[in-house]
Amino acid sequence: MFRSIVVGTDGSPTATEAVRQATALARLGGGTVHLVSAYRPLESYATVAEALPPNVHDLIDPAGIARGVLDEAAAKVRAEGVECEVHGRAGDAAQALIEVAEANGADVIVVGNKGMHSKARFLLGSVPNKVSHHAPCAVLIARTA
Repeated sequence: MFRSIVVGTDGSPTATEAVRQATALARLGGGTVHLVSAYRPLESYATVAEALPPNVHDLIDPAGIARGVLDEAAAKVRAEGVECEVHGRAGDAAQALIEVAEANGADVIVVGNKGMHSKARFLLGSVPNKVSHHAPCAVLIARTA
């Protein structure tokens, strides 16, 4: 059974459905959901960050936005009676999911299928594609759209 379940969220409808399915899996097996939200620090947008006023970090806080998304999703998971941990990570979403899965001995990573439809996925890849090729555990690609 799946006892440690990793799922990413950015608050989108696709991610919300993936979280819902991960929660259902956890509820069935008495598992823990590890919610992951990756973000790009404002400093990574070098040319934009240089052009912005110094106090913009008080207004635009990618880590804070990710925390808000995680808190909202965690409240829904916990309302279903499922144990939940949150992980906000700077950087690439696929890498964040893989790192959290490795660190927590995940049995499965749940990702939505968003981004799997375009022809560009063959050249650029997508989060579900990258995760499915590099995950340390099983991957469930939830049909979300």
